[in-house]
Amino acid sequence: MKESVRIGCGAGFWGDSPEGPKQLVRSGAIDYLVLDYLAEITMSILARMKAKSPTLGFATDFVTMVMTPLAREIEQKRIRVVTNAGGVNPEGCRAALEALFRETGIKLKIAVVHGDDLSAEVERYRRRGVTEMFSGAPFPERLTSVNAYLGAFPIAAALDAGADIVLTGRCVDSALALGPLIHEFGWTETDLDRLSAGSLVGHVLECGVQATGGVTTDWRAVADRWDDMGFPIAECGADGCFEISKPAGTGGAVTPAIVAEQIAYEVGDPKAYILPDVVCDWSHLHLEQVGADRVRISGARGLPPTAAYKVSATYPDGYRSSVTMMIAGREAVMKAQAVGAAILRRSNRLMREAGFDPFSEELVEVLGSEASYGAQSRAADAREVILKIGVRHESRDALQIFAREIYPAATAMAQGLTGFAGGRPEPQPVIRLFSFLADKADVSVAVSLGDAMIAVASYLPSGAPVPREDIRPLAEPAAMSGRTSAVPLIAMAFGRSGDKGDSANIAVFARKSEFLPMLRQQLTGDRVLSYFSHYVKGRVERFEWPGIGGFNFLLHEALSGGGVASLRHDPQGKAMAQVLMDFPIEVPSDWLLPGGWLQDFGDSGDRQ
Repeated sequence: MKESVRIGCGAGFWGDSPEGPKQLVRSGAIDYLVLDYLAEITMSILARMKAKSPTLGFATDFVTMVMTPLAREIEQKRIRVVTNAGGVNPEGCRAALEALFRETGIKLKIAVVHGDDLSAEVERYRRRGVTEMFSGAPFPERLTSVNAYLGAFPIAAALDAGADIVLTGRCVDSALALGPLIHEFGWTETDLDRLSAGSLVGHVLECGVQATGGVTTDWRAVADRWDDMGFPIAECGADGCFEISKPAGTGGAVTPAIVAEQIAYEVGDPKAYILPDVVCDWSHLHLEQVGADRVRISGARGLPPTAAYKVSATYPDGYRSSVTMMIAGREAVMKAQAVGAAILRRSNRLMREAGFDPFSEELVEVLGSEASYGAQSRAADAREVILKIGVRHESRDALQIFAREIYPAATAMAQGLTGFAGGRPEPQPVIRLFSFLADKADVSVAVSLGDAMIAVASYLPSGAPVPREDIRPLAEPAAMSGRTSAVPLIAMAFGRSGDKGDSANIAVFARKSEFLPMLRQQLTGDRVLSYFSHYVKGRVERFEWPGIGGFNFLLHEALSGGGVASLRHDPQGKAMAQVLMDFPIEVPSDWLLPGGWLQDFGDSGDRQ
């Protein structure tokens, strides 16, 4: 057994830079290269591709832009590769790789994980009366993809069998790193704390350079090297502790704050982050700077997994269309709103005359007017804005009427209207997410390597669930006396937001422990709900997070459907943390005086 294992992540999504794998293979000194290509949106795109051609449906970039230039070096350096590039057609991905290897004489053994595709079981789930696990909606009439989130043990089984490359379809992103650690260290299904720690390794790595300074709150610290960001490397021990770093000489940075932002990404309750192999408790992590661009992470705890897999299915729900145009001059915001309203009225009237129903959904956003801020906007007098109009309808033909009636605005409506983006917008299919739970006992998982097919049993815990410990409040509410002043939240905290379907999470953690009492008292779930009342249709939950010194907010029904189902310019809530960074926090006025903790905010109150 190795003392440590080095895992580098060279892709955080389908479309990430091919510089990442090249950087890690050539200068990362890694044992494993993992590449994460899949998102819920990606699965629906791949399903449409496979429907057009049975040879497609996988992340083709993996073959053309990673393995084609790097396979020889990967073979020579004995780096093993684990990726979910298989998408909805892992066998097609294997066939493309095998063709490449025959041409080049490369001898790398390829394994495929099977079992995530449950499309053949749709009618069985329909007969059982399965409903959407969050909304309770009934089972859709037609599905385009049905995939269970598998865990890491099938990946470990493939590596145990001697695979050099492991291709999966849908699995949880963190499994790409946990699988190699199970294989290398011999962890079992009952090593819950280690499984939680290994899952955390994968969670930190899965978005690539987000762990090394990408999209960090304090962006100025890394902006001068954005063109050459270092991709993350995790050096992992058998006890579950690990260190995050990046290749020497690359851009970005690795600090506790940056890594904590990534840990918080797309998490709900930090005491119960549910994965197929373990329920993770990351509430009491410890992050320590142990060297230049090196952070050590410990303290992950695990609870037994559930008896079900989460399944993400996608289904068609009509069509959408959108257009953008620029409007300049005085009263640009009001002109843009008037133009948007007029185009929608005209389109609805002409659709009605043609025998169509009105739009099922329509949205006008004036970008540049701080539309993301709702009532908190300070840009009502903006003199240059982008008008974005988005619409949805059951009929593609109805949206052709909308497309035809956009350009007449150039001569009929506001002066200063220009800069139409592209030609007439073509209607695009709306793909919605339908999530449900499937019993693990009903899902057959196996690994194929050469002519061998290896069954992998799903672990089903027995006995009563292990009770979770309650988290004590991070700090008592602040008791302030004397004069106070308001500062923006960014003066006191870091933040990161992400999405899960139609929900968004915003993690906020304090720059100093002394700030926690005020944050706890003033940044409540109700106040965050009020701040985002223009977006959030459900409730807001606040979770304490002692391990990163802050809170995680889960905003339900916040993304207008999320993904390609949403008409918003920010359908995945990526900007929501930045919007919250302007939330006003009252602090003692002395803190803003020279020598005070917040002296840089003493004059303008809004400087970083």
